[in-house]
Amino acid sequence: MPVVFKRLDARPLIAKGSEPFATIRTRVDALKAGEGLTVIAPFLPSPLIEKLTSEGFRSRVQHQPDGAWAVNFWRDE
Repeated sequence: MPVVFKRLDARPLIAKGSEPFATIRTRVDALKAGEGLTVIAPFLPSPLIEKLTSEGFRSRVQHQPDGAWAVNFWRDE
């Protein structure tokens, strides 16, 4: 079954000085079977990748042409 990714661009939150983890956590906790989350960040979010990996998520990282990072998170069901 292909994964349908929802998207969260964390760059505006980070630019305002907000910590985006609470928003990301809410989105991750709301994922249903067959859904994943793509997080867009201005830097490689290594701590987030480590945290979600420890919770059973897989990830794929893509460096974007504009310098941002897109990280897909999903669980194999």
